[in-house]
Amino acid sequence: MTVYERLRQKNNHLSFYHVQDTAFLEYGNIIEGFSFDEVLPYMNNLQIPQDQNEYVASVPEMELSAIKTQLESSFYGEIPVQIGYCNGANSTLNGLEYHKSSEINVAVTDMVLILGKVQDIKNNTYDSAQAVAFYVPQGTAIELYGTTLHFGPCKVEEEGFKTVVILPAGTNEPLNLTCEKHRDEDRLLFMKNKWLLVHPEREVLVRRGAHVGIEGENIRIYT
Repeated sequence: MTVYERLRQKNNHLSFYHVQDTAFLEYGNIIEGFSFDEVLPYMNNLQIPQDQNEYVASVPEMELSAIKTQLESSFYGEIPVQIGYCNGANSTLNGLEYHKSSEINVAVTDMVLILGKVQDIKNNTYDSAQAVAFYVPQGTAIELYGTTLHFGPCKVEEEGFKTVVILPAGTNEPLNLTCEKHRDEDRLLFMKNKWLLVHPEREVLVRRGAHVGIEGENIRIYT
């Protein structure tokens, strides 16, 4: 039994796909034609935290790699980017965010992403029953569209996951100003280029003022 088959069998409580399945085309696509090998030595030296996910938006050492310039000039149309990472041992949904831009993830280990669609947010609320999960095997680079709801990956193996995260420079930095509420969506703006809804069980983010906007189960991925 393959890893994907095992995961799908254990997670029949939700729609579960391989990232190579055509179902993923509604959320993003697999990136080919770029080499991310230069950033892997840095990632391989990192320890995986077990108590919470660790997200670092920008790592200067990884940003010295040729892939940064290549992505800026080609993939992002000369918009500056940042290269960081998200590592951890998470197994639950907890929240969903989106950016007004694509995000690139490179799976340094196997991982699972729980995804949704911005279009399914109603009155700043999202029903987790609409979310779907995708198995992303080690070494796969993917683009998540700006309309794709996502959050930290979920682990496949007990030790956790590692993933490279590439976004337009400045994304996920603290806001300079409190956003004036001109639209309902403005209530979701949590950090720069980051609109966020959290599940009420994710108390650490609720205490930080994140909008509680996920109804239903706080989905868990079983391994």
